Amino acid sequence: MQRTILVTGGAGYIGSHTCLELLAAGHDVVILDNFANSSPRAVEAIQHISGRSVEVAQVDVGERRAVDEVFRRYGIDAVVHFAAHKAVGESVSQPLRYYSNNVGGLMALVEVMEANDVRQIVFSSSCTVYGEPSRVPITESFPLGAHSPYGRTKLMCEDILRDVARARSDWRVSLLRYFNPAGAHSSGDLGEDPRGIPNNLMPYLMQVAVGRRERLSVFGNDYPTRDGTCVRDYIHVVDLAVGHLAALDELLAEGPGCRAFNLGTGTGTTVLEMVAAAALAVGRPIPYVIEDRRPGDVAAVWADPTLAMGTLGWKATRTIDDMCLDHWRWQSRHPFGFGDEEPAGS
Repeated sequence: MQRTILVTGGAGYIGSHTCLELLAAGHDVVILDNFANSSPRAVEAIQHISGRSVEVAQVDVGERRAVDEVFRRYGIDAVVHFAAHKAVGESVSQPLRYYSNNVGGLMALVEVMEANDVRQIVFSSSCTVYGEPSRVPITESFPLGAHSPYGRTKLMCEDILRDVARARSDWRVSLLRYFNPAGAHSSGDLGEDPRGIPNNLMPYLMQVAVGRRERLSVFGNDYPTRDGTCVRDYIHVVDLAVGHLAALDELLAEGPGCRAFNLGTGTGTTVLEMVAAAALAVGRPIPYVIEDRRPGDVAAVWADPTLAMGTLGWKATRTIDDMCLDHWRWQSRHPFGFGDEEPAGS
């Protein structure tokens, strides 16, 4: 059934790819984004790829009155909530900014949803809510306990939504804990465009490959893994977007409640394996240097996605090679992301 879906942070990396999947499924999409960490050109790309128009509200998710007007104007049926700050290191140096935006923004959104009788939400969470797991793979039943302000904001938001669902029996909530998004849309017209120095491996790798950065720093090669580098569960951003659609479909079809799902591949890849796959996609070696370990990095983290497979009927299908090929197609066509020229300070 066609619904009108509000996607907060819909011009961002994961949000924009999710908008494409929602449109392909026949839903109408309203994007709410303040463009603080995204570009209006992502919206243009969404419309070009999908062949459909989307409504856009340039609004901060914490602005209750403005958000309420969006709900009233467009007749929102459900929400997919991405709008949040997401850099772990930055959250350590700017904790109040993260609590205000991530937790305060969610609270404002939920209050507006309640006032407009909209009680279906898919929440963008993170595997950071598991802290430092004692073993892998990680299931949804693992103890929760984040180790950064960013992670704690995600955990607090999960708690808020769980409490709301307990208090009101008609709320339907899906908490999606995903692992390491990578890749881009296969068209090469939509991809990751981080502001400043990338915090994640894949965009940094590709910026080295395209000549924006000199080399990659690999932090530690003495971990108890197959090549000494950290192991992570990298998931193609399109698979992740499809997971959000599956979660939304489950919410709209099933009864009320709140459930958490891991979205990952169930397979770990080392940093050096990712470097090798990226070099294969690019067609030449990508320079890197081994440096000391970073404090707080754990040796290996990957998901057990069994619950999402069984309940949502969802499974990641794209490989590491797919991620690298698609990301390189995007980066090679857009060396400086959505900007036409090299950004200042790059």
